[in-house]
Amino acid sequence: MSALDLAFGLADAWPVAESSIAVIHAGGTEFHGDEQRRQRLASVSKPLTAWAVLIAVEEGSISLSDAVGQTGCTVEHLLAHAGGYGFDGVKPLSRPGVKRIYSNTGFEMLAEHVEHSTGIAFVEYIDDAVFAPLGMHNTALDGSCAKDVFSTVSDMVLFLEELRSPTLIAPETYLRAISPAFPNLAGVVPGIGSFDPCPWGLGVEIRGHKTPHWTSSRNSASTFGHFGGIGTFMWVDPVADVACIMIAEREVDEWGMEYWPAFNDAVLSCLGR
Repeated sequence: MSALDLAFGLADAWPVAESSIAVIHAGGTEFHGDEQRRQRLASVSKPLTAWAVLIAVEEGSISLSDAVGQTGCTVEHLLAHAGGYGFDGVKPLSRPGVKRIYSNTGFEMLAEHVEHSTGIAFVEYIDDAVFAPLGMHNTALDGSCAKDVFSTVSDMVLFLEELRSPTLIAPETYLRAISPAFPNLAGVVPGIGSFDPCPWGLGVEIRGHKTPHWTSSRNSASTFGHFGGIGTFMWVDPVADVACIMIAEREVDEWGMEYWPAFNDAVLSCLGR
């Protein structure tokens, strides 16, 4: 019998054809569903892309202060959705550092910058820098780096372990990535709501005190992660020492806020957090 039986029971009642889940906690890693089922991660691709960008920074190929895009916009701005670009389209909607505007375009610009600076196609760079070293052999980028990584829960557990205890980037870079960047910016978490402030790190959303939210009210303010519009999410709570990855295929606006917070609450409750 698993300590997470209650939480996994909630998942069994979700209105999706199939879901795959893993929870990492002090007692080990527990899976629910087919851990080898492979699908597109949607925007959960962004933290993977961000890790590749941060590795390029540490290698010296690029820097967080590199100018990319409109005047005043840097790699750091784009990683934190503070570059002024909209969800898609190359025309800026605001000046950099003014508001948090969630942007696929910004991440695609980052991939182009890494390609230009290294001479390596980003699809190869992310594999060489992130997937291969972590042993994520069933993970690949096939399309936009903002939304088109394909993977399995089994592989994503390897990335979650990296997010809990980094091996590919230095501790200082890691702490910068999971801390609020441009911390006082207001913005919108797509499909969830407007928040002021709307904290975001470098490639990961930071929970802060957002209410309502797709994580649980039990999650600490330092919880970081991401969700994808196709029906995927992952989070790491460094205070509770718990991490979770879930992949399914149903648009988040059809079921996410109705079911995800209760599930995440149950995960932490079952573990006594």
